[in-house]
Amino acid sequence: MDNNTIAGLHHLTAIVADPQQNVDFYTRVLGQRLVKQTVNFDDPSTYHLYYGDEVGMPGTILTFFPWPGAPQGRRGTGQIIAISFSIATTALDYWIDRLSKYGVAITGPTTRFDEQVISFFDPHGLSLELVAHQGEELRSGWKKGPIPQAYAIGGFSSVTLAEAHLEPTATMLTGVLGFRLLQQEGNRFRYEVGAGGPGARVDVLSLPDQPRGRIAVGTVHHVAWRTEDDAHQLNWRQHLLSHGNNVTPVQDRQYFHSIYFHEPGGVLFEIATDPPGFSIDEPVEQLGTHLKLPAWLEPQRSQIEKVLLPIHVPEEHADTSDLEV
Repeated sequence: MDNNTIAGLHHLTAIVADPQQNVDFYTRVLGQRLVKQTVNFDDPSTYHLYYGDEVGMPGTILTFFPWPGAPQGRRGTGQIIAISFSIATTALDYWIDRLSKYGVAITGPTTRFDEQVISFFDPHGLSLELVAHQGEELRSGWKKGPIPQAYAIGGFSSVTLAEAHLEPTATMLTGVLGFRLLQQEGNRFRYEVGAGGPGARVDVLSLPDQPRGRIAVGTVHHVAWRTEDDAHQLNWRQHLLSHGNNVTPVQDRQYFHSIYFHEPGGVLFEIATDPPGFSIDEPVEQLGTHLKLPAWLEPQRSQIEKVLLPIHVPEEHADTSDLEV
């Protein structure tokens, strides 16, 4: 697999309850662009909402399945317990003030691996972090969003896995997926892949005495890693199978192609292709403004629209002064 390297994080998918509350928080408060409004292809009765930068570049995409009425999940082992975004070092004070303004309780800043981190929860209990990075000014967010570009979220920094047994997960990361151990602080082990840096890191917390998590509202469903194209993805599938992993066939997710497998601790991993991207079914300037369905679900559109709760997508530069989170 020397010529087939994971480039870093592609996207993360989490579970929430109310779709409008989700839209309001991520677009208005965090300044993410809703780049695709579609449905869960495996369960078209629920939305699949994608947020990211201007065009939804891999490495910036956080997606959600809103399940109104679903139970609250429990953070624990065998789970991704934190999603970390990158911001510029000069943006830290801005975000502390902004989150406080909208009533979001924060922890920090704290120092982790010589980086400054602030932690908070979204309205459904999902654990989020903002990590200040030198040079993050080079990655732009949503230019027409409510956050000035100098302070905008540039994409992912890392994700944190909680594991009851560290070694099997570490072995898969380094021996199968091509990650390398970068640093250790106490029971936190940081790995990176590809060129490294923000967006190409995963932290693993060794928590042998903690209970197992339960996937439901406020938890992460899976993490997807980037691969260059379909050919590289097929190489990865064969590579994973050769190491005894149970890997799904390639799934067509319209905006990328996917394969899925579980790492030894139980976290669902995906390897997703960078292309074709989110502009294949609507122009960039209209991303996320209409419900888009794949061709095989279009015959069911009227039925699907009757089931989904209506959502309002905020206009660009929307005023957030009256927003409750």
